[in-house]
Amino acid sequence: MTRDATSSARKTMAAQYRAAEPDILKPLLARAALTPDSRARVLGHASGLLADLRAAQNRGWVNQFLQEYRLNSSEGVALLSLAEAFLRVPDPETADLLIADKLGDADWRAHTGESNSSLVNIATWGLVVGRVLVGEGEAGPLRRLISRAGEPFVRQAVGAAMRMMGEIFVMGRTIDEAMARMRKGENKGFTASFDMLGEAARTVEDAARYFNAYTDAIDAVGKDPVAGHSISVKLSALHPRYEVAQYDRCVPALTGMLEALAVQAAGKGIALTVDAEESERLEMSLDIIGAVASLPSLKGWDGFGMAVQAYGKRARPVIDWANNLDRLMNVRLVKGAYWDSEIKRTQVEGLADYPLFTRKAATDVSYLAVARDMLDAKNIRPAFASHNALTVATLMEWAGNTRDFEFQRLHGMGDGLYERLVREQGYHCRIYAPVGGHRDLLAYLVRRLLENGANSSFVHQLADERLSEDEILADPVEKIAAVGGARHPSIPLPIDLFGDRKNSSGIDLSDREVLADTERAVREPYPDLIAKTIEMPVAKVGDAIARAAAAFPGWSATPVEQRAAIMERLADLLESNRDELMAICVQEAFKTIPDAIGEVREAADFCRYYAQQARAGLQPIELPGPTGERNTLHLDGRGVWATIAPWNFPLAIFLGQTVAALVTGNTVVAKPAPQTPFIANRAVELAHEAGIPKDALILVPGGPEAGAALTADPRVMGVAFTGSTATAKKIARSLLADDDRPIVPLIAETGGINAMIVDSTALPEQVVVDVVTSSFRSAGQRCSALRLLLLQDDIADGVIDMLNGAMELLVLGDPADPRTDVGPVIDQAAYDKLMAYRAAPKGKVLKTLDPPASGLFVPPTLIRLDAVEDLTAEWFGPVLHVATWPAGKLSETIARVNAKGYGLTMGLHSRIARAGDVVEAEAAVGNLYVNRSMIGAVVGSQPFGGEGLSGTGPKAGGPHYLYRFVAERAVSVDTTSAGGNATLLSLDEGGI
Repeated sequence: MTRDATSSARKTMAAQYRAAEPDILKPLLARAALTPDSRARVLGHASGLLADLRAAQNRGWVNQFLQEYRLNSSEGVALLSLAEAFLRVPDPETADLLIADKLGDADWRAHTGESNSSLVNIATWGLVVGRVLVGEGEAGPLRRLISRAGEPFVRQAVGAAMRMMGEIFVMGRTIDEAMARMRKGENKGFTASFDMLGEAARTVEDAARYFNAYTDAIDAVGKDPVAGHSISVKLSALHPRYEVAQYDRCVPALTGMLEALAVQAAGKGIALTVDAEESERLEMSLDIIGAVASLPSLKGWDGFGMAVQAYGKRARPVIDWANNLDRLMNVRLVKGAYWDSEIKRTQVEGLADYPLFTRKAATDVSYLAVARDMLDAKNIRPAFASHNALTVATLMEWAGNTRDFEFQRLHGMGDGLYERLVREQGYHCRIYAPVGGHRDLLAYLVRRLLENGANSSFVHQLADERLSEDEILADPVEKIAAVGGARHPSIPLPIDLFGDRKNSSGIDLSDREVLADTERAVREPYPDLIAKTIEMPVAKVGDAIARAAAAFPGWSATPVEQRAAIMERLADLLESNRDELMAICVQEAFKTIPDAIGEVREAADFCRYYAQQARAGLQPIELPGPTGERNTLHLDGRGVWATIAPWNFPLAIFLGQTVAALVTGNTVVAKPAPQTPFIANRAVELAHEAGIPKDALILVPGGPEAGAALTADPRVMGVAFTGSTATAKKIARSLLADDDRPIVPLIAETGGINAMIVDSTALPEQVVVDVVTSSFRSAGQRCSALRLLLLQDDIADGVIDMLNGAMELLVLGDPADPRTDVGPVIDQAAYDKLMAYRAAPKGKVLKTLDPPASGLFVPPTLIRLDAVEDLTAEWFGPVLHVATWPAGKLSETIARVNAKGYGLTMGLHSRIARAGDVVEAEAAVGNLYVNRSMIGAVVGSQPFGGEGLSGTGPKAGGPHYLYRFVAERAVSVDTTSAGGNATLLSLDEGGI
């Protein structure tokens, strides 16, 4: 390995990871540009390839069917969505619902008779009839004629169609079947890169199964090395915790497994390529690939390779790195596979910039520039994966007469593009050929198509008859140069995600150096925590209220713009003191590093959001009325508010409640939880530094006695509380105990028995990830956390098995350690209560883990219940209950959950859109989460709060929250009382 060169390439990668898009594109534009003469030749070649592609689209009913139902049409999306889920649904009732959901809304009749293929037209009529059978309703005439006897027929027909789609995108269900198919005439002259892939591994058993599949495939392909086929390997399929935070755990293991596969492939004389992963795994991938590439046992074997994604800003230095390894490397250049999920993740985490290009044309420019580097590289054997005729023609132009590279395409796509090039012109093309059961693999491949099915892609442009050849073959260099390499205007930087309101900044924990620095920062000792006591005597609580009452007139008279600006300064101070605040959260509240980051970000978001809402919503409102009268509505502070915060969000909720009261003109006496006074104390110090008068915000640390003294004081004109339902009821009673006391508002957010309903269309791997996150992150100590998992009977055993395997991989330990998934619970009382329940639960313990030898660690625990009704209380910790429900009983299941009286959060995992509609309409919950985890509400995007036993509303972080803190005062002025209506008299309309 040329260490200086590879080290330099790695430094360049780090610099370009989240650099500004124009800065990255500037040198790429020059590298990708064509001269006028070469441009003319490229267009000539591309025009011929375009004709071949279009001719292929008209050959065979499968191609014509796909052309008729393109992915950028509602019907195409419906078919692919059906294909993604149908084959894994075991029960007929849910299968019928899925068919009705996907076929019921699309306009199939518009496609009847439109195709040149009679088979396509027959299939279309089948979809029309299928829609009628499953979607018309019991009263429809055709429905009555065929009756329910037609449903099994439709189900069987759809199943057959889905298996046919499987054959389109899956080369074979087994490696032997795939190799046999490659020997057929349709693939004459092509070689294959077989990938034994389904979902990424979620358990140790998954990883072992995938590893064995790879070794079996290498053996099978190695029996005929002359055929030239190869194997593709995805590292995330070989380890269930392939994460930067688990680097020390996964990288050595993956290096050993990849070494074993590479040695096996070398011994068989076949090639092996490591597939690309998401951007946050790139550096880890290179560490693994570099370690295997340098093995003495692989010297002399030229079959080792890797895939590089051109949509990544680091693609060019990755090629430089690969070229400077001390060996020949096969490099497959692809456009990229995770574009939209990468964009979303960057936005959600509030990172500085995107790791990839935001314009399709920019990716094309990157692809061409990197491809040119590959053609010039001495130690790289290039492979160019593309379905773009212009890209292919450009590479042919640059390569000249050489054929020392290969093209690649996906099985099921790009038919017609390469046939003449391979069979007549001597080019080499390899087909990326997925191998596996249709039930699992088709779902994976369809999601890739759905996720990357942008209308700007070449495949979709080709199918769009409205586009001219010139538009399809437009030069991407010219497109990007015309906009100066600027980011796509519809994809703002994460900081600008909310428009005028600045988004909070996150920390890129996928960068190992940043992660290490963050760990050091949160371990920095906070001296005051050693004492671990900070409390105001109850007798002093009244003095604090008196000070706040005296400060109210002055603070209330402060213009709302000034109050809002102070809250924004507080947000800035929170972010500039982020490391210290995170350290206190970790050391005092036992927050893990990701949770501590989220805590500071949410607090800053509350400050900025409520400042924005106050500016827009607290101005005097002029109301209509008769002439000669002025009517105005004012929104003013009520007086002193008591805010009582919990320990599980000791900074975010503490400040969220407090800032809302302050920005509306109230003064605040704020009581933190007795377990977490120091983070609240530091927050108040920063609030005073931001400009909030010391008597307008007073900290009252203490226990229940301090809280009771606060809420009982008649000078307190409002209470905002987050905590248990029992305590909220006590507060409500105390506010009504004194007949002479004004009726004051109580804003209460309390707990819940939060359920997630999963039907048989759901993807088990996704369900398990979201269940683990929702149940066990933050040691289950979130009010939104999942408490009750409700699985459809037909899939329960399989999901529970996978969930057990995923739980085994959780790490319990020091919350300051990046590897930790589950830290200790908050205090001894919580520990004792949870451990006593685990020892004698209502149901059967299915899975639990061994806790560390010392500390307040409650092991993640899965408990099987006989019925939904068996869970009667909220267990605030890493304890998950699971029960089942029968197919077709969704509404009844929702009603059983509603009957518990809580209404905070609910989750649904289903591929049936109408199931989401049912839950949305019938679930009595404040927050419903569909096909995602149930935690992590974002201020301004997902206002949070419950109903029933789970709270009073309005929702925190929502557009109605501030109005609960104000008094509405209407003023009516008769402007004619001084003798005449000046408004009317000023009109030039006659008169005396």
